[in-house]
Amino acid sequence: MQTATATPSAGVLGLRTAYRTGTLRPRDVVEAVLARIAERGDDAVWISVAPAAELRERAAELETLDPALPLYGVPVAVKDNIDVAGLPTTAACPAFAHTPAADAGSVRRLREAGAIVVGKTNLDQFATGLNGGRSPYGAPESVFGRDLISGGSSSGSAVAVAAGIVPVALGTDTAGSGRVPAALNGVVGLKPSRGLVGASGVVPACRSLDCVSVFTRDVADAAAVLRVLAGADPDDPWSRTGTPLPRGLTLALPEGLDFEGDAGMRAAFEAAADGAVARAAGVVRTSVDPLREAGDLLYGGPWVAERLAVLQDFLAAHPDDVLPVTRAVIEKGSAFSAVDAFRAQYRLQELKAWTDRLFTTADLLLLPTVPTTFTRAELAAEPVARNLVLGRYTQSTNLLDLAALAVPAGTTADGRPCGVTLVGPAFSEDRLLAAAAALLPPLVPAPVPSTPEVP
Repeated sequence: MQTATATPSAGVLGLRTAYRTGTLRPRDVVEAVLARIAERGDDAVWISVAPAAELRERAAELETLDPALPLYGVPVAVKDNIDVAGLPTTAACPAFAHTPAADAGSVRRLREAGAIVVGKTNLDQFATGLNGGRSPYGAPESVFGRDLISGGSSSGSAVAVAAGIVPVALGTDTAGSGRVPAALNGVVGLKPSRGLVGASGVVPACRSLDCVSVFTRDVADAAAVLRVLAGADPDDPWSRTGTPLPRGLTLALPEGLDFEGDAGMRAAFEAAADGAVARAAGVVRTSVDPLREAGDLLYGGPWVAERLAVLQDFLAAHPDDVLPVTRAVIEKGSAFSAVDAFRAQYRLQELKAWTDRLFTTADLLLLPTVPTTFTRAELAAEPVARNLVLGRYTQSTNLLDLAALAVPAGTTADGRPCGVTLVGPAFSEDRLLAAAAALLPPLVPAPVPSTPEVP
């Protein structure tokens, strides 16, 4: 049999074609992935990798199965707050580590579809942060280099895809963790509607808001993976299904955006917005102030107490095993009362009503994913304030029960990554995926090293 290696751009759909035509076998892909991991060395992307013998055994097993499986032979990385049977779940805290006997519901769906689970990726500890630097396992650098942060909390998953190690990775998203690192590494980040992808086997951050997210190099691959992941999860009480919304291309464009004085990022976003407006059937202008107010409730309001509800006992038993910045953020939850929580719920409901009215006039909203970029040194100097900047346009999405798709939108004049996000009502995933192709071509993914070529 002839063998070949696929380029990173092949992705899910390219791999399916190569397997179907017999030009590629799962064992070839496994060897290429292992070579790429070894070549990159200590890049802080992985917390654990499945033993090579197990990956080769999985490849051999797949070669006895039907290659028509939707993710047949596709290597996948999994954020290390999502359970993978036999690999430790650490949530980037060694003292928290435990080895689950069963896969998370999302991982089980991937395996049943033919995927190869390569290993567990780095994250901001307990998924608390948007910068990718809050981990005892190191801080991955953006694939754009220059000490730029990778973004978090799903840092390792985004870099694993952007660096061409795997074509698909799972992350999670509570405040933007599936979108911020996508923007900072030039890949696609899909944050589905809450509950559309089951969250059983996920270490909670804010359990009522958490989503399993998907990183790929293009929109078509994200759609293919979502078709596998979406569906009822009997082990997740927050799981739900909904009816897809009809497609539409009337675009809401924000006014009054704050880019922290980053003229290059403003210019790059405006160029992407101009292109989208030219292709849209209609455009409405909107303020973003209600979105920012809703987002501020996540870390500046009582929802931070939901993080404390999950980890309070662990923090009390292991006070020195949690990073100081992570502990400080989570322990803020003790300052909020039940009265505070109800008042915030009432205000959030008012903001949800505003959002519902917006989506009666427009089908989707276009936003910058992040207003600016930071180096790892800049983030370390002001870890809390600059983390909040990164989440300025992402933190409201789960609170307001919206779906979002982050896509690359080129670079600034000085070569930094720019990303934009399409936002829609719950269960608008089909519309988001179609609109990304119609309104924002061509996508400009991250640069990927040319050797060795891997899927």
